[in-house]
Order: sequence, then structure tokens, then C-alpha cells
Amino acid sequence: MLKQETKTFMVTPSYEEKYYIEPESNWNQVISPDTPEAEIQDQEGSSDEDSGSEMDEEQIENKRCQYNDSVDNSEQKSICFCDICAEFIPRNSLLPQRLENHTRKKPFSCLTCGKHFSQKSFLNNHVRVHTGERPFSCSICEKRFTQKIHLTHHSTTHTDEKPFSCVTCGKTFRYKSSLKIHVRIHTGEKPFPCMTCGKSFNQKGNLIYHMRIHTGEMPFSCSICGKGFTQRSQLQLHMRSHTGEKPFSCVTCGKSYSQKGNLTCHMRTHTGEKPFPCLACGKSFTIKSLLNKHLRTHTGERPFSCLTCGKSFLQKTHLTDHMRIHTGDRPFLCRTCGKRFLQKTHLTDHVRIHTGEKPFTCDTCNKTFSLKSNLNLHLKTHLG
Repeated sequence: MLKQETKTFMVTPSYEEKYYIEPESNWNQVISPDTPEAEIQDQEGSSDEDSGSEMDEEQIENKRCQYNDSVDNSEQKSICFCDICAEFIPRNSLLPQRLENHTRKKPFSCLTCGKHFSQKSFLNNHVRVHTGERPFSCSICEKRFTQKIHLTHHSTTHTDEKPFSCVTCGKTFRYKSSLKIHVRIHTGEKPFPCMTCGKSFNQKGNLIYHMRIHTGEMPFSCSICGKGFTQRSQLQLHMRSHTGEKPFSCVTCGKSYSQKGNLTCHMRTHTGEKPFPCLACGKSFTIKSLLNKHLRTHTGERPFSCLTCGKSFLQKTHLTDHMRIHTGDRPFLCRTCGKRFLQKTHLTDHVRIHTGEKPFTCDTCNKTFSLKSNLNLHLKTHLG
């Protein structure tokens, strides 16, 4: 007669009592998948208490037996069992987090702002927002971070490694989470809806920012001029208007920009790339916003209206410029002669009177002009 093999696992509970769900008295025994069901039930005990799970005893029993079959008897696993969701937890250290996910309790509060957290480690990370502490430093560029995971993510920027690729378009990403968000572009999935207006978003962060439109919350304010912003990134960009910082430079012509997106758009003037075509007339544009403005020439839409005289405009900037006619505001000052202008372009044209700059050249006779409109008039002399 052949001896029947059995696979076993050991349960070795070893966590603080306040987080650990105490197993029945005989749980430290070796349980075999071939042990009769009645005997296993006898070992585990029977209880009529509702543990919070929707699974009945038979389903829980089946889950335990399935786990027995998956564990090699050559090594002991330290596991525990959550009686709320009837799931095995690989390590006792994960049980507190699992329990907090069920109960949604947030017992750890920040003494500075009162925000609550489900885990002490989350609170510790949050406190660094107030203290400014950044204990994790990059060994290559010395940039510092508040959390170790942020340093880990940052380190990949030095290796250019992008191990996660989109099966649809082939685009690669450094992080799996970035790929997951990107895939929603192809699927059209927007799982985060606004409960106020119904608008949906493909990222939770975008929903949070959007909600501030309804609440009016602007938690990020400029320390110089007091202007408020809904996003930290918007504040960071705004600060460059005070500092004059333009960290993004064109490798072709050396022109610098305060935003990376502006540099990307500028580079297309060198490459000639126009990735945004109009489906109505076929005209292409370097940036999507220009396409959106162009589309209004086909639809006749003028969504920006003056509240004073009712005149409508294709673009918001045109409305802003128009409003100065009513207010008399001339915010653009010539620092040489003190003359003020309604629009920045008018100031730019005016400054050339003082500098003598003539950037517009006729390709036929090489004559130069300070204004493009003057060049256009001159070109008609060559056409007869």
C-alpha cells in the first residue's frame, strides 16, 4: 500500500494582541488536506458569532483547504487569518493595515493641522510637510525627498529605465501606476466622477483638483503677492513669474521657458511637427489649444462674452483685452518712456522704437521692418 503524501502549513501568530485576531485554541496544530472535514471543524471550534464576513463557514473552510494545497510543506509560512474578509494574510505585519481598511478608523492625528491617518507611518510622512524634513537623499544628484518611495521612483530618472510598456501604442513608463493611468486614454475609462456636476476623470488627483472649483478652496498661496492656487504645481509655476526662472532651454536656439510644455511646443517650430489636424479643413497645428481656437472659425462659436456691452469673442484673451476698453486699464508699461498699453503685443512693438530692432526681413530685397504689418505692406510693392 502506497503512503499518501500530505502538504501542510504552520500558523505562527506573533503580533500585538490589539491588532491580532486570536485564533482558536488548536490552530497551532498541523492541518492536512486529507483530514476529514468534521475533524477540521472540531479542531477549529465552532462559533455562532458574526465576524463581519458575508462568507459562511463552509466557504471559509474551503478557502483554508485551498490554501493548504498551495503551501509547500518544505517551508513554514508565518500567516494569519482575517475573520472579517475570510482571507489569509501572508505576514502578521499586514494584519493591522487590513483591519484598518475594514474599519476605516484613523486613530493617528496631526497635532499641527488636525488631519487624521489610519497608520502611524502615514502620519510620520505627513508631519514632514510641516517640518520640511527630507531625510531621503539621492546619491547621484543629492535631491532630497520626504518618503523613501519617492526617492526610489526618482532614482529611475537617472537610469532612463522604463520597464512598463503599453500594449496598444508601445509607449513606455517608469512606473506601473503611470501605465495604468495611460491605458485609460485608449479605453476611455474615467472611473472618478464628480458628485456635484457629474464630470468624470481618469485620475483621482484630477477629481480632487476639480472639486476645488466647487468649494472655492485654494490651499496653495504665493508668499510674495498672496495669489491662491488649487494645485501646488500651479503655485510653483507662478513663483517663476517673480523669480524670472526659466529652467527649460531649447538645445537648438537657446531660448528658455518657465514651463516644460512651452518648450515642447517651441521645439515644433524647429522640427515642423504639427500633430493636431483639423478634421474639417485639414489644417494642422503645433498645440491642441490652437486647434480648439481654430475649430470655432468653422462652428461660429464665440463663447466669451463681455458683461458690459455683450460683445462676444473667439478667445478668452480677446475678451480680456476688450474689457480694458471699459475699465481704462493699461497694465503694460514701457520702462524707457513711461507710456502704457492695453496689450503686451502693443508694448513689444513700441519698445522697438527705442531699441531700433527690426526683426522682419523682406526675402526679396532684404529690407527690414520693426512691425510685421509694415513688412506685409512692403511685400505688395514687389507684387506690383
